[in-house]
Formats: sequence, structure tokens, C-alpha cells
Amino acid sequence: MQAELITIGDEILIGQTIDTNSAWMGKKLSELGIQVSQITSIKDERNSIKNALVTAEHSTARVVLITGGLGPTKDDITKHVLCEYFETHLERNEEVLEKIQSFFKERGREILETNNQQADLPKGCTVLLNEIGTASGMWFERNNTVFVSMPGVPYEMKHLMDEQVLPKLKENFQLPAIFHKTIMTEGVGESFLVEMIKDWETSLITEDIKIAYLPSPGIVRVRLTSMGSDLKPLKEKVLRKAKELYHLIPQHIFGEDDISMEEALAKLLVKNKKTIATAESCTGGYIAHLLTSREGSSAYYLGGFVSYDNQVKIETLKVSKDSIEDEGAVSKTVVEQMANGARNLLKTDFAIATSGIAGPGGGTKEKPVGTVWIAVASEKGVISKKFLFEMNRNRNIRRTAMAALSMVRRIL
Repeated sequence: MQAELITIGDEILIGQTIDTNSAWMGKKLSELGIQVSQITSIKDERNSIKNALVTAEHSTARVVLITGGLGPTKDDITKHVLCEYFETHLERNEEVLEKIQSFFKERGREILETNNQQADLPKGCTVLLNEIGTASGMWFERNNTVFVSMPGVPYEMKHLMDEQVLPKLKENFQLPAIFHKTIMTEGVGESFLVEMIKDWETSLITEDIKIAYLPSPGIVRVRLTSMGSDLKPLKEKVLRKAKELYHLIPQHIFGEDDISMEEALAKLLVKNKKTIATAESCTGGYIAHLLTSREGSSAYYLGGFVSYDNQVKIETLKVSKDSIEDEGAVSKTVVEQMANGARNLLKTDFAIATSGIAGPGGGTKEKPVGTVWIAVASEKGVISKKFLFEMNRNRNIRRTAMAALSMVRRIL
């Protein structure tokens, strides 16, 4: 079964807001066995909304999910267009009105008539009560197609989807069984990975398993999917084929099911009762941020240094001034001294150090933009590696962080 997603808002079209709603909804629908056939972003304008609805209704989609345009201001016209489209009119819903008024009273805020008007909803629709906001969801059915309109605020939309929309879709449609398995890989590019497992990939055809390669800086996700009438055999065959990857590319697998690199490393540090510190230059504290993004990170992360300026490297991390002058801050010698300095100062089992030219400026012929040195110090000594990434600053920072975490992971 197919679905279409419609996102409403000028702010999306001009790039002021990124449409994360569609990505999240697409993932949730896929887990139910519903395939998204089209995603459309449109203006807060009557004809644009109406045309999008007409197109969706006459497509092969049986589910149309709409987000945005349900606020209290005059530019939020979605409800009015829905009334036109479904040939109905607005009427005040007393249950929703009571909830809106309670919402404002509990927060000690004044209730305006524009707020009360959010309780005016199309007659005949199934109201999806919003427990964490004031804009209700609306469920319509016509010509064997379900239309659901939800607020564009991501956390409100997600709440409505999880609590009401997805359960109702399961009730209303005979959905196929579907099983996904994602294997997380690092340290190898997508094209090289494909070449390494090409024979194994060919074997998936006879098993009726689809494969998708999903690359991001430093990481390639390998997603296996199979659909059918019975979940148990689907799960068994997908897991069996996924297990085979551990014999083909064991050195490149760091986890499963969209686990992040930092989460995978955190689990290893906790399991082995090890601690870690950071000394960052070109990554500017990003690795420290990743390592502390997990609850309980104080068990393994003790602290770090953002030694952006050379004087900080010298005075705090005890990097040799002569080494910086002779070899430059972006060098094997300096980054190894940074790692040792951080580990000695904080008495940790491991210390990561980074120094590089993130860009877009600052590169030279000898050390172009994207040149990065990474070092990891431990009780066994210090190892270091030179990388040459690309011209994009943000991607260089991300790839440096992934490479650094990967180096520690491989040691563990």
C-alpha cells in the first residue's frame, strides 16, 4: 500500500525550516509496510493546498498525511481548504475547546479568541485530540482513501502519529508483514563496500530480500528488507543473511539498527571499564559533545580540551613549541603530544587528539583543506593516522570525529 505526504508552509519552500517531518513519517510508515510514493511541499495558499489534495486523491496512494497550516494565525488556512474540499463547514468542538482553555489556564496565560478558534473543526471529520498542543488532528475518508491533517510542529505531529494515526491505520487496512535489519559499517566507502560483498548481495535476490546502501560521513548503513504475509519467516531469513556479513566484513561492522558510532563506543568503554579524554583542535569540541550525548557518559568520559590556539597546546597540553614551529600544528608529532598530554593530565585509559585544516580556507599545497591528523593514546602507547578528507568544513569535522571514535573502537 502506498502513501503520499504533503507538507504545508512557506518557511519550508524558502529554506527557513527543514522538513524533518516527512523523513520521520516515512520511516514510521515503512515500518508498517506502507510505502511513501511521493512527498510534496507547498505554500500556505488555497489553490496550492487544493491542487495537492486533488493530485493525491487521484494517485495510487490510499493514505495521505498532511502537516502544517493549523496554527491560530490568518495565514494558517488548512482547515478552511479542507472544509471546501470535503464539502463541509467548521463547527466548534466543545471537548477541544475545553482542552484548549485548560491548556492556557494551567500555564497562567491569557486566552484569546484566536486560540478558541482552534476548536473550530470541519464537521464530519474524526477529531484527533492533541494532548500536548492546541491544534487538533483531523481524519477524513473519501473514495477509499484516508486523509489525515496534523500540526507541523514536529513533537506534536509525532505524538499524534504514535498515539492515534498509526494505530488507526493498522485497524483500517490489511497491512503486509515487513521486517527491516540495518547493519552499521564504517571505515570503508560505499563503492568499495559494494565491491566487497557483491556476491553476497546477488544471493539476496533468491531470498526476496531488498538491500539499500545509506551513506553518511564516515558511515554506510546496509539495510535489508523483506515483505510478506508472515513476519516470523521474514525475520528468520533476513537475520540469517545479515549474520553472514559478520564473516565477510567483520572489521567494518560496529553495530546494528541505526546505533550511532558514539553509542557503540560508549557501550564498549562501559563494558571494559575504560575512561577517555579528548584534546581537540579542528573538531572544536565536537567529539566531546558526541561522547557526552549519551546518558551516563560520566562513567567513561572524564573531560577534554579545545586547544584551538597553539599557545593552548603548548601551555596546557605540554606540546613542544619546537615541534609546532618545525612541523606545524597539523602534524603527526603534535597530535601525538596532544593525545599524551590529555591522557596524562586527566589520568584516563584513552585520549583522542585531532588537528587539521577543516576549511574552507587555511590550506596549503603541502597541507590542503581536509588534511587531518588523529591520535589515540593508551597504556600501550600512542597511534596516529593522517586523513585527507574534502573541502566541506562541516563534513570534515563530522568525518574526523567518526574516524577518531573508530580508532578507539578498533583498539577496544
